[in-house]
Amino acid sequence: MKRREFIALCGGAAAAPSLLWPRAASAQQGAIPVIGFLSARSPGESAQHLVAFQRGLNEAGYIEGQNVAIDYRWAEGEYDRLPALASALVARGVSVIAAIADPSPQIAKATTQTIPIVFAANGDPIRDGLVTTLNRPDGNATGVTIFGPAAVTKRLQLLHELVQRAALIAYLRNPNNPNGDVETSAAQSAARSLGRNILVLGAGNDRELDTALAMTGQRGVGGLLLASDPFFVSRRDQLVQLVARQQIPAIYYLREFAEAGGLMSYGNRLAEVYRLVGLYIGRILKGEKPIDLPVQQSTKFELVINLKAAKALDLAVPNLLLVSADEVIE
Repeated sequence: MKRREFIALCGGAAAAPSLLWPRAASAQQGAIPVIGFLSARSPGESAQHLVAFQRGLNEAGYIEGQNVAIDYRWAEGEYDRLPALASALVARGVSVIAAIADPSPQIAKATTQTIPIVFAANGDPIRDGLVTTLNRPDGNATGVTIFGPAAVTKRLQLLHELVQRAALIAYLRNPNNPNGDVETSAAQSAARSLGRNILVLGAGNDRELDTALAMTGQRGVGGLLLASDPFFVSRRDQLVQLVARQQIPAIYYLREFAEAGGLMSYGNRLAEVYRLVGLYIGRILKGEKPIDLPVQQSTKFELVINLKAAKALDLAVPNLLLVSADEVIE
Protein backbone atom coordinates (compact mmCIF):
# COMPACT_ATOMS: atom_id res chain seq x y z
CA MET A 1 0.00 0.00 0.00
CA LYS A 2 1.35 3.44 -0.89
CA ARG A 3 2.04 5.92 1.88
CA ARG A 4 -0.60 8.43 0.78
CA GLU A 5 -3.22 5.71 0.50
CA PHE A 6 -2.28 4.43 3.94
CA ILE A 7 -2.53 7.82 5.62
CA ALA A 8 -5.86 8.43 3.86
CA LEU A 9 -7.37 5.56 5.82
CA CYS A 10 -7.28 7.74 8.91
CA GLY A 11 -10.26 9.77 7.78
CA GLY A 12 -12.64 6.82 7.91
CA ALA A 13 -11.13 4.93 10.81
CA ALA A 14 -13.58 3.61 13.37
CA ALA A 15 -13.04 3.89 17.10
CA ALA A 16 -11.53 0.90 18.89
CA PRO A 17 -12.04 -0.24 22.49
CA SER A 18 -9.58 0.91 25.13
CA LEU A 19 -6.54 -1.31 25.65
CA LEU A 20 -4.55 -1.78 28.85
CA TRP A 21 -5.92 1.31 30.64
CA PRO A 22 -5.64 0.71 34.40
CA ARG A 23 -9.01 0.71 36.16
CA ALA A 24 -7.71 2.98 38.89
CA ALA A 25 -6.67 5.56 36.33
CA SER A 26 -9.98 5.17 34.49
CA ALA A 27 -11.89 6.04 37.61
CA GLN A 28 -9.91 9.26 37.95
CA GLN A 29 -10.06 10.45 34.36
CA GLY A 30 -12.44 13.25 35.23
CA ALA A 31 -9.96 14.71 37.72
CA ILE A 32 -6.60 14.20 36.02
CA PRO A 33 -5.32 14.58 32.44
CA VAL A 34 -5.16 11.54 30.17
CA ILE A 35 -2.22 10.82 27.87
CA GLY A 36 -2.95 8.85 24.73
CA PHE A 37 -0.08 6.44 24.02
CA LEU A 38 -0.13 5.25 20.38
CA SER A 39 2.55 2.75 19.39
CA ALA A 40 3.23 0.58 16.37
CA ARG A 41 5.09 -1.77 18.70
CA SER A 42 3.80 -4.28 21.29
CA PRO A 43 3.65 -3.89 25.09
CA GLY A 44 5.84 -6.88 25.93
CA GLU A 45 8.88 -5.85 23.93
CA SER A 46 8.45 -2.19 24.93
CA ALA A 47 8.48 -2.80 28.68
CA GLN A 48 11.97 -1.47 29.42
CA HIS A 49 11.42 1.57 27.21
CA LEU A 50 8.15 2.36 28.99
CA VAL A 51 10.19 2.63 32.19
CA ALA A 52 12.23 5.37 30.51
CA PHE A 53 9.02 7.07 29.28
CA GLN A 54 7.68 7.06 32.84
CA ARG A 55 10.98 8.48 34.06
CA GLY A 56 10.62 11.42 31.68
CA LEU A 57 7.10 12.05 32.95
CA ASN A 58 8.33 11.86 36.53
CA GLU A 59 11.01 14.46 35.78
CA ALA A 60 8.21 16.80 34.70
CA GLY A 61 6.28 16.10 37.89
CA TYR A 62 3.77 13.48 36.66
CA ILE A 63 3.21 9.98 38.04
CA GLU A 64 0.84 7.56 36.33
CA GLY A 65 -2.16 6.73 38.50
CA GLN A 66 -1.60 9.72 40.78
CA ASN A 67 -1.81 12.93 38.76
CA VAL A 68 -1.98 11.55 35.21
CA ALA A 69 -3.59 8.58 33.43
CA ILE A 70 -2.32 6.84 30.30
CA ASP A 71 -4.51 5.16 27.66
CA TYR A 72 -2.25 2.66 25.87
CA ARG A 73 -2.99 1.59 22.30
CA TRP A 74 -0.71 -0.99 20.66
CA ALA A 75 -0.73 -1.95 16.97
CA GLU A 76 1.78 -4.79 17.57
CA GLY A 77 3.33 -4.37 14.13
CA GLU A 78 -0.04 -4.43 12.33
CA TYR A 79 -0.02 -0.95 10.81
CA ASP A 80 -3.54 -1.10 9.40
CA ARG A 81 -4.81 -0.99 13.00
CA LEU A 82 -3.24 2.40 13.71
CA PRO A 83 -5.93 4.66 12.16
CA ALA A 84 -8.67 3.17 14.35
CA LEU A 85 -6.47 3.28 17.44
CA ALA A 86 -5.62 6.93 16.82
CA SER A 87 -9.27 7.82 16.19
CA ALA A 88 -10.26 6.18 19.46
CA LEU A 89 -7.79 8.35 21.37
CA VAL A 90 -9.09 11.49 19.67
CA ALA A 91 -12.69 10.52 20.39
CA ARG A 92 -11.75 10.00 24.01
CA GLY A 93 -10.51 13.57 24.19
CA VAL A 94 -7.03 12.83 25.54
CA SER A 95 -4.94 15.82 26.56
CA VAL A 96 -1.87 14.88 24.50
CA ILE A 97 -0.77 11.95 22.32
CA ALA A 98 2.57 10.13 22.45
CA ALA A 99 3.06 8.70 18.95
CA ILE A 100 5.76 6.04 19.04
CA ALA A 101 7.47 4.29 16.11
CA ASP A 102 6.65 4.89 12.46
CA PRO A 103 4.06 5.18 11.09
CA SER A 104 2.32 6.11 14.37
CA PRO A 105 3.41 9.79 14.22
CA GLN A 106 2.11 10.22 10.68
CA ILE A 107 -1.18 8.52 11.55
CA ALA A 108 -1.66 10.64 14.67
CA LYS A 109 -0.91 13.83 12.74
CA ALA A 110 -3.40 12.88 10.03
CA THR A 111 -6.07 12.12 12.66
CA THR A 112 -5.94 15.34 14.67
CA GLN A 113 -4.66 18.84 14.04
CA THR A 114 -5.67 20.13 17.49
CA ILE A 115 -4.55 17.66 20.17
CA PRO A 116 -0.81 18.10 20.90
CA ILE A 117 1.37 15.24 19.63
CA VAL A 118 4.83 14.27 20.86
CA PHE A 119 6.42 11.79 18.46
CA ALA A 120 9.35 9.41 18.33
CA ALA A 121 9.91 9.21 14.57
CA ASN A 122 12.41 7.48 12.34
CA GLY A 123 13.45 9.83 9.56
CA ASP A 124 13.04 13.46 8.59
CA PRO A 125 9.93 14.95 10.28
CA ILE A 126 9.89 17.85 7.80
CA ARG A 127 9.86 15.55 4.79
CA ASP A 128 7.21 13.38 6.44
CA GLY A 129 4.91 16.37 7.04
CA LEU A 130 5.04 16.25 10.84
CA VAL A 131 6.53 19.74 11.20
CA THR A 132 7.64 22.53 8.86
CA THR A 133 10.70 23.49 10.92
CA LEU A 134 12.69 21.79 13.67
CA ASN A 135 13.49 24.77 15.90
CA ARG A 136 9.92 26.11 16.20
CA PRO A 137 7.56 23.38 15.01
CA ASP A 138 4.29 25.04 14.10
CA GLY A 139 1.06 23.08 14.27
CA ASN A 140 0.33 20.52 16.97
CA ALA A 141 3.37 18.22 16.83
CA THR A 142 6.94 18.03 18.13
CA GLY A 143 9.14 15.27 19.45
CA VAL A 144 12.32 13.30 18.90
CA THR A 145 13.62 12.10 15.55
CA ILE A 146 16.01 9.32 14.59
CA PHE A 147 17.54 10.00 11.19
CA GLY A 148 17.30 6.42 9.94
CA PRO A 149 19.02 6.66 6.54
CA ALA A 150 22.37 7.67 8.06
CA ALA A 151 22.19 4.76 10.50
CA VAL A 152 21.39 2.33 7.67
CA THR A 153 24.51 3.45 5.83
CA LYS A 154 26.62 2.93 8.96
CA ARG A 155 25.14 -0.54 9.53
CA LEU A 156 26.05 -1.62 6.02
CA GLN A 157 29.59 -0.31 6.48
CA LEU A 158 29.92 -2.29 9.72
CA LEU A 159 28.59 -5.42 8.03
CA HIS A 160 31.05 -4.87 5.17
CA GLU A 161 33.94 -4.82 7.67
CA LEU A 162 32.77 -8.15 9.03
CA VAL A 163 32.05 -10.00 5.75
CA GLN A 164 34.30 -8.30 3.21
CA ARG A 165 34.23 -11.27 0.84
CA ALA A 166 30.44 -11.54 0.65
CA ALA A 167 29.35 -11.04 -2.96
CA LEU A 168 25.67 -10.48 -2.15
CA ILE A 169 24.08 -8.63 0.77
CA ALA A 170 20.35 -8.93 1.53
CA TYR A 171 18.25 -6.08 2.89
CA LEU A 172 15.07 -7.16 4.68
CA ARG A 173 12.28 -4.57 4.87
CA ASN A 174 8.59 -4.54 5.73
CA PRO A 175 6.59 -3.60 2.59
CA ASN A 176 3.65 -2.57 4.79
CA ASN A 177 5.60 0.31 6.31
CA PRO A 178 4.64 3.40 4.27
CA ASN A 179 7.90 5.14 5.25
CA GLY A 180 10.24 2.26 4.43
CA ASP A 181 11.35 3.49 1.00
CA VAL A 182 13.75 6.07 2.45
CA GLU A 183 15.79 3.49 4.34
CA THR A 184 15.69 1.12 1.39
CA SER A 185 17.12 3.80 -0.91
CA ALA A 186 19.85 4.53 1.65
CA ALA A 187 20.79 0.84 1.81
CA GLN A 188 20.94 0.59 -1.98
CA SER A 189 23.10 3.73 -2.26
CA ALA A 190 25.45 2.50 0.46
CA ALA A 191 25.78 -0.88 -1.26
CA ARG A 192 26.70 0.81 -4.56
CA SER A 193 29.34 2.95 -2.84
CA LEU A 194 30.90 -0.20 -1.40
CA GLY A 195 30.72 -2.04 -4.72
CA ARG A 196 28.28 -4.59 -3.31
CA ASN A 197 25.25 -6.24 -4.85
CA ILE A 198 22.14 -5.96 -2.70
CA LEU A 199 19.02 -8.12 -2.71
CA VAL A 200 15.91 -6.39 -1.31
CA LEU A 201 13.50 -8.78 0.39
CA GLY A 202 10.12 -8.01 1.94
CA ALA A 203 8.30 -9.50 4.91
CA GLY A 204 5.25 -8.11 6.67
CA ASN A 205 3.94 -11.23 8.43
CA ASP A 206 5.26 -14.48 9.91
CA ARG A 207 4.80 -16.51 6.74
CA GLU A 208 6.67 -13.95 4.67
CA LEU A 209 9.50 -13.95 7.21
CA ASP A 210 9.98 -17.67 6.67
CA THR A 211 9.93 -17.22 2.89
CA ALA A 212 12.34 -14.27 2.89
CA LEU A 213 14.90 -15.97 5.11
CA ALA A 214 14.70 -19.14 3.04
CA MET A 215 15.41 -17.02 -0.03
CA THR A 216 18.68 -15.80 1.51
CA GLY A 217 19.90 -19.36 1.64
CA GLN A 218 18.79 -20.12 -1.91
CA ARG A 219 20.49 -17.03 -3.32
CA GLY A 220 23.80 -17.50 -1.49
CA VAL A 221 23.51 -14.32 0.54
CA GLY A 222 26.67 -13.54 2.49
CA GLY A 223 25.28 -10.95 4.89
CA LEU A 224 21.93 -9.56 6.03
CA LEU A 225 20.94 -5.99 6.89
CA LEU A 226 17.63 -5.48 8.68
CA ALA A 227 15.41 -2.42 8.22
CA SER A 228 14.36 -0.55 11.35
CA ASP A 229 10.73 -1.57 11.70
CA PRO A 230 8.45 -2.22 14.71
CA PHE A 231 7.17 -5.46 13.18
CA PHE A 232 10.68 -6.90 13.16
CA VAL A 233 11.47 -6.01 16.76
CA SER A 234 8.18 -7.58 17.86
CA ARG A 235 9.40 -10.80 16.18
CA ARG A 236 13.05 -10.50 17.18
CA ASP A 237 13.39 -13.96 18.75
CA GLN A 238 11.83 -15.59 15.70
CA LEU A 239 14.01 -13.53 13.35
CA VAL A 240 17.24 -14.31 15.17
CA GLN A 241 16.43 -18.02 15.09
CA LEU A 242 15.60 -17.96 11.37
CA VAL A 243 18.80 -16.10 10.55
CA ALA A 244 20.87 -18.50 12.66
CA ARG A 245 19.30 -21.42 10.83
CA GLN A 246 20.51 -19.96 7.53
CA GLN A 247 23.98 -19.33 8.99
CA ILE A 248 24.07 -15.74 7.72
CA PRO A 249 25.96 -12.90 9.48
CA ALA A 250 23.41 -10.16 10.18
CA ILE A 251 23.32 -6.69 11.64
CA TYR A 252 20.21 -5.36 13.36
CA TYR A 253 19.02 -1.93 14.45
CA LEU A 254 18.40 -2.40 18.19
CA ARG A 255 20.49 -3.94 20.95
CA GLU A 256 17.55 -6.22 21.83
CA PHE A 257 18.39 -8.32 18.75
CA ALA A 258 21.98 -8.88 19.92
CA GLU A 259 20.70 -9.67 23.40
CA ALA A 260 18.36 -12.25 21.83
CA GLY A 261 21.32 -13.97 20.15
CA GLY A 262 21.82 -11.87 17.00
CA LEU A 263 25.36 -11.22 15.80
CA MET A 264 25.53 -7.43 15.85
CA SER A 265 23.38 -4.33 16.32
CA TYR A 266 23.90 -0.63 15.72
CA GLY A 267 21.28 1.96 16.50
CA ASN A 268 19.91 4.62 18.79
CA ARG A 269 19.56 4.22 22.50
CA LEU A 270 15.79 4.08 22.61
CA ALA A 271 15.56 4.51 26.36
CA GLU A 272 16.76 8.10 25.97
CA VAL A 273 14.29 8.71 23.13
CA TYR A 274 11.37 7.49 25.26
CA ARG A 275 12.54 9.57 28.23
CA LEU A 276 12.58 12.71 26.12
CA VAL A 277 9.07 11.98 24.81
CA GLY A 278 7.82 11.59 28.39
CA LEU A 279 9.54 14.82 29.44
CA TYR A 280 8.03 16.79 26.54
CA ILE A 281 4.57 15.44 27.30
CA GLY A 282 4.92 16.55 30.90
CA ARG A 283 5.91 20.04 29.79
CA ILE A 284 2.89 20.24 27.47
CA LEU A 285 0.59 19.14 30.29
CA LYS A 286 2.01 22.06 32.30
CA GLY A 287 0.97 24.51 29.59
CA GLU A 288 3.79 24.67 27.03
CA LYS A 289 2.87 24.31 23.35
CA PRO A 290 4.58 22.21 20.66
CA ILE A 291 5.91 25.41 19.04
CA ASP A 292 7.82 26.09 22.29
CA LEU A 293 9.59 22.71 22.15
CA PRO A 294 12.15 22.19 19.36
CA VAL A 295 12.28 18.79 17.67
CA GLN A 296 15.23 16.96 19.18
CA GLN A 297 17.55 14.75 17.16
CA SER A 298 18.66 11.54 18.86
CA THR A 299 22.44 11.41 18.58
CA LYS A 300 23.28 8.57 20.98
CA PHE A 301 24.13 5.39 19.08
CA GLU A 302 25.48 2.09 20.32
CA LEU A 303 27.24 -0.86 18.72
CA VAL A 304 26.69 -4.25 20.37
CA ILE A 305 28.48 -7.42 19.27
CA ASN A 306 27.53 -10.93 20.34
CA LEU A 307 30.68 -13.12 20.33
CA LYS A 308 28.66 -16.27 21.04
CA ALA A 309 26.77 -15.72 17.79
CA ALA A 310 30.07 -15.03 15.97
CA LYS A 311 31.49 -18.31 17.25
CA ALA A 312 28.42 -20.21 16.05
CA LEU A 313 29.04 -18.73 12.60
CA ASP A 314 32.79 -19.55 12.80
CA LEU A 315 33.35 -15.84 12.23
CA ALA A 316 36.36 -13.89 13.46
CA VAL A 317 35.35 -10.39 14.51
CA PRO A 318 38.08 -7.82 13.64
CA ASN A 319 39.74 -6.24 16.67
CA LEU A 320 38.86 -2.78 15.35
CA LEU A 321 35.16 -3.63 15.60
CA LEU A 322 35.56 -5.10 19.10
CA VAL A 323 37.39 -2.02 20.34
CA SER A 324 34.75 0.33 18.90
CA ALA A 325 31.83 -1.66 20.35
CA ASP A 326 29.88 -0.15 23.23
CA GLU A 327 29.19 -3.64 24.52
CA VAL A 328 30.52 -7.11 23.71
CA ILE A 329 28.32 -10.03 24.74
CA GLU A 330 30.56 -13.01 25.58
